Amino acid sequence: MIRKAAERPVEVRANLRGGTGEVTIHHYFKPDDFGAKTRLCALLILPPGASIGPHAHVGEDEIYLILRGSGVLTEDGRETRVQAGDAVLTGNGSAHAIRNDGTEPLEIAATILPYA
Repeated sequence: MIRKAAERPVEVRANLRGGTGEVTIHHYFKPDDFGAKTRLCALLILPPGASIGPHAHVGEDEIYLILRGSGVLTEDGRETRVQAGDAVLTGNGSAHAIRNDGTEPLEIAATILPYA
């Protein structure tokens, strides 16, 4: 299956997970497109100053691939600077948040995979 960029469903979410500003979500694929259990497969765009608030992934893993920009990822209370080229794996009850403290959009390919 190929989904062209112009065909992706797009949504804008304000204060995602209690974060600040707006996050634009470009869905590469929706859960029903998969045979495997998948809750999210999308491009997340956080403009400068935007964030996704702290949230836990219970019974699932989330992968972030940082495609563009930089920011600060907080995982279980520990802050780490992330930038283009970095990959993040979180889950099994771990809590995380991310904020764009840079001057350009922070673009993240995100996938959420439930365990069952």
